[in-house]
Order: sequence, then C-alpha cells, then structure tokens
Amino acid sequence: MTNPILVSLNDAQRDAVSAPLCHQLILAGAGSGKTRVLTYRIAWLIQEEGLSPFDILAVTFTNKAAHEMRLRTEELLGVSAKSMWVGTFHSLAHRFLRMHWREAGLPEGFQILDSEDQLRLVRRVIHTLGLDEDRWPAKQVQWFINGKKDEGLESHQVPDYGDVTTRTMIKLYRAYEEACQRAGSIDFADLLLLAHKLWLTQPTLLAHYQQRFRYILVDEFQDINAVQYAWIRLLAGKTSHVMMVGDDDQSIYGWRGAKVENLHQFTIHFPDVRITRLEQNYRSTGMILKAANALISHNTDRLGKQLWTSGGEGDPITVYVGFNEVDEAQFIVNRVREWRQQRGRLRDIGILYRSNAQSRIIEEMLIRAELPYRIYGGLRFFERAEIKDALGYLRLMANPQDDAAFERIVNTPTRGIGDRTLVVLRDYVKEHQVSLWIAAKQLVEKHFFAARAEKALQHFIELIETLVNDMSAVALHEQIEQVIYRSGLIDHYRKEKGEKGLARLDNLEELVNAARQFDAVDRMPDMTPLSAFLSHSVLESGEGQANQYEDSVQLMTLHSAKGLEFPVVFLCGCEEELFPHYMTMNDPRGLEEERRLCYVGMTRAMQKLYMTYAEVRRLHGKEVYHRPSRFLAEIPAPCLREVRMKTKLATPTHSTAYHSVPSFISNEGVFHMGQQVMHKQFGEGTILQCEGRGEHARIQVRFKETGTKWLMASFVSMK
Repeated sequence: MTNPILVSLNDAQRDAVSAPLCHQLILAGAGSGKTRVLTYRIAWLIQEEGLSPFDILAVTFTNKAAHEMRLRTEELLGVSAKSMWVGTFHSLAHRFLRMHWREAGLPEGFQILDSEDQLRLVRRVIHTLGLDEDRWPAKQVQWFINGKKDEGLESHQVPDYGDVTTRTMIKLYRAYEEACQRAGSIDFADLLLLAHKLWLTQPTLLAHYQQRFRYILVDEFQDINAVQYAWIRLLAGKTSHVMMVGDDDQSIYGWRGAKVENLHQFTIHFPDVRITRLEQNYRSTGMILKAANALISHNTDRLGKQLWTSGGEGDPITVYVGFNEVDEAQFIVNRVREWRQQRGRLRDIGILYRSNAQSRIIEEMLIRAELPYRIYGGLRFFERAEIKDALGYLRLMANPQDDAAFERIVNTPTRGIGDRTLVVLRDYVKEHQVSLWIAAKQLVEKHFFAARAEKALQHFIELIETLVNDMSAVALHEQIEQVIYRSGLIDHYRKEKGEKGLARLDNLEELVNAARQFDAVDRMPDMTPLSAFLSHSVLESGEGQANQYEDSVQLMTLHSAKGLEFPVVFLCGCEEELFPHYMTMNDPRGLEEERRLCYVGMTRAMQKLYMTYAEVRRLHGKEVYHRPSRFLAEIPAPCLREVRMKTKLATPTHSTAYHSVPSFISNEGVFHMGQQVMHKQFGEGTILQCEGRGEHARIQVRFKETGTKWLMASFVSMK
C-alpha cells in the first residue's frame, strides 16, 4: 500500500522523498516544488525510517521559510514541530552558542551587534589606532572583516602577503576583535565563525551533536558561503546523512560570498551521493520555460536540468523597444493599467530591474497614473539614505535654518565633527534660540572649539557657502551634480564595496537625471527650481507607495525577486552594460552569474513575461546608446514577439537576433553605431556613438587617418 505522503508527488519528487538513508543532492529547478520535497522528506524520515524529530536538523535560508517548513511538517504528521531544530544558519548557530557560551569563550549574556552598531565600533577602532578615516573608510574595513569571517578566518589567520594595505586591515580586524571581547559582544558574521570554531575546539561536544543529528537537510545550497559549508561538513561527520537541495542555475549571490562551487564539491566530499533532478515546473508557461532553458544553456559547468511543464504553451515573451527610459516606463504603466482593467489585481504584477536606480522613473510614472505600488525589500527612491544625504545638502543650501538637514550632513561624509561638537552646538541653540547653522558660525568666530574641531566645522561652513555662491546661476541638474561630487558623497560611497556601493552611486546619478527631467515640467510658481524640486521630492516620498495590505504593483531588484512569483512580470532595462552589468563585462564568471540572474527573473513569471529596453538611456549624466542585452539574443526567436512605438528611431528587429545596435534617422538618412561612413575631408570612418535626432543629430566617428572626431550627422554620408 502506498504511503499517503507520496500520493500527491510526481515521480522525481517521490524518488527524492522516499530514498533510503543516504547522502542526497536534489537539483531543484525553479518552481519545481522543492519546499514540498523538503517537508515531505522530513515526514518520511519520521514515519518510515523511524527517526525522531530530534534526530533531524533542517537549515533554511530565511526565517519565513523555516516557519513554513514547521507548519507543513505539523500538518503532515499531526504533531507539534516547534521543538525541531529548523532555522537559518545564523539562528541555529545562535542557538548553539547560547547553549554552550562557556565552551565558546563568551560571556553568558553576550550581545549581538547589528550592522549599524558594528560600523560604529569599527569607526571607533579606526580613531583609536590614530588612522585617517578618509584613507581607511569604516565601511570598507567592515566589508573586509565580514568577508574574512565568511571565509572562516579570524584576524591571526589572514595572510598579508607582504602587502601594506592588507597588513593594516588585519591590524584593524585584530583591534576590532579585542574591542568586541572587552564589550562581551559578537557581530552577525561571528555567529557562524564562532559556532564553527566551537566544533573545531570541542571534539567531545562535536561528537555529541554528530551522534544526535542523524539527518541534516539544507535548503538553497547554492547560496551558502565557505564557513557555512565547512560548518555542515563538520557537523555531519562520517555518520550523519546529508540532503542538499539547490539549483546551480539560480546561484546569484556570489558578490556576498556564496560559492556555487559547493554544489560541485558535494559529490567529492560526501561518498555515494544520490542525485535527483526536479525538472517539472508548476509555475510558468511552456514558452517561458523554453526561453529560460535556452538562455541558461549558454552557461558552462552546469550540473544540468531542463525545465518542463504539463501546462499550456502560453504567449511569446513580449519584447518592448522604448525610445528612452521614460518611454519604457510609460509602456510598463500602460500595460499595468490594462491588466487592472481586465483582471483587477495589481498584486499580480512584478516589475524587476537590475539596479534599484531604475525604479525612480517607474515610480514617478505610477504615481502620475495613480497606481499604488510597493518597493519589495527596499526603500522608495527618495527615501534611500544616499538620496537623503544629497537632498540634505540641497536643503541646507536652500534654507540654512534647516536644523534636520544640518545634523544629517554635518559629518557625512565624515570630516571630524563628532558627537561632542554637536552637543555643544545643540546647547548653544537651546540657550540662544538660533539655528544650528548660526550656532556653528558664531562659535567658530569665537574660537570656542579646539583647533581640530574648529577647522573641521569651518571647512563645512565654507563648503556650504561656496556651493550656494557657485550655484546661483547654474541649471538645477548641474547644481545637484556639483553637490554630490564636491560634498564628497560620490567618493564616500565609492569606497563602499560590492553591489550595495554600486547601487548607491547609481542612485545618486539617477537623482541628477530626476532633476534634469523635473526642470522640463511645470513647477510651482514663485519658487526657485531648487526649492520646487525639494518640495517635489518630499511629496513623492510621502505618497504613491501602498500600505501593506493594499492591492499594489510590486517593484524590486532582480536579487530581491528570488523565491517569488507573479502572473505578470516586467524585466526592464535589458541592455548591455546595464544587464549584464558593466562591472561584469570582462569577467566570464561574473557574466555567468548575470545570466543566472536573468534566468531567475524570467522564471518568476507565471503567465506573461515582458522584457523591455531603451534605445537611449541617460546614464552618468549622458545620453547613452547601448546595444540590446546579449540575453535577448540567446533566447530563440519564436519565443519572442517585439513591440515598439512609432518613433523617428529605426532599429533592427529580432531578425538580426538583437546583435545590431541602435540607429537614428537624420536629414541625411539612417545611421547606426558600427556603420562605415565617408567624410569629404577625413575619409572613411566608423561610427562609435550617436547623439540627438533630426538636424541636431551628432555622431562620433573614428577615422582611419585622423583619429576620432565628433561631427554633425549631415557632414558625412553612408558608405
């Protein structure tokens, strides 16, 4: 008689769930029911293999997933699963350390520092060692420390290879460790590092848990880092069985330490691994899966899967070619409006983008259309820290009496104006009933502070006054561009490593674009452009985003979209150097991760997928013509249906497999980048860039004899 647990499973799921006690690698494709397999495997182990719930350790990637696994297990078994060891790596490690704080060398009531607390402590250590934070930014030091901990390395284990910079970083790491020990604190990365060290230094304790946990299940195996994998290997020992569930095609967190190589190493480190592929997809249409399979097949060293569905074929993917990012956003909003009119549910729609700076123009269009939206896993554009920093400078320039703006930016970036100086300023404000700006100027004039503090405050005052004087006759977008550079914000955030730092820089540049576009629309009468823009930013940040329970469109980065699904998905900005990101263009491993990210985005769609790009996009203060993303060229033509607005632009259709480049019509005809042209004086050349349209069109041409020149398009002829 078939066990009821197996009745609702497909053949591959049934094979994974009912396997004999052994090491297992479950290659679970997108939408293939991996959570079901995990929970049903736990139920099978308890019912059929005679294991106790206390014999099982299950590791999930989020607390939400752990909660869901417990609930499903309780439903299957009819007993409470609250006492089971189910949780994230960090929550389980925390549980071990609380139980064995003495063996771990920790105080009984040790505290855990969050990211902000850790950054403050790092900053204090930098100052204690007498180092200049401009030379050794706290964010960069924090990134170094956490990165080494994710590799399982304490400060004394990090080699310096004779490099002075690394040696100083190690010195800071060591001083930070000592400061944590004195305070009886650990940080988030310490949870795994110290739990791993506990196993290494306490063999008797390790043996106890190896004997206790006879079966270990790990979800999202492709996303674990070096110390997490080492932790599992130690805990498993030679007697426990391990079931790893993951998908090498969905490994998208390499930038934060995840190692897709762990999937390949598993069959080496654990003997006689039984591999099961979950390839039947219960989410997407056949057309979407066919496109996703073709895309991901361009990656090398895959373990290999081919997603399929017993459902319908569905519509081709709609590829929209917009003139610019405004046109692209307008198309998306129009389709959203149509969906609501026909189906009624905005929550069915997910708008995904590679960089969160792309959300700004989409948010603006949604607000104009009075369509509620939510930013999933992030902040609205004008609420992001780096944007508020830039606006803080602008607010203080527009109104020196703005104390909130003064406090936000007076030491951002750090310029040696500490808490003691601010306490003195606040006391002066309270006593004399003036603004912080006036207090700072008057106390500097009185030479009230020590020389270092006075110099720092004087420098800040001069910076703001210079910005005000220099910007009086400058266009709004140029004002903002100058502010983010001359204030030091660009350099400040450039020092922040990884995707987060790049995103902040993109957002600051997008703020300049927002000002440029705002300058062209009607603004409130009797207000300067700057004051009107500041009012606009406050109004936009305070409306548009729906409350938690309101039906609304979901906006998010592609990284945030993993694990989610929507009937309708827009994947926007499919252009070379935007997606795939320009930082990966010369890195084969980076490009493969970008392709996996695209695969993840595509497989979020259940019924309808749109992929959009703009022929012209304003980036880094310039209108840039990018080629369509190579990912579009890697999708079979029958899977795509191109849609475009009737504009003066004339780009090739999919018949050229998106390998052509944007072109434009001038008075002299159609030109595009890469085209051969002739000039009466300079001879034969190749078009490198295009700007403008019609009689104002300009092209950058590289001539064989005379080098590169910018010319009016009317000065050359097609070869």
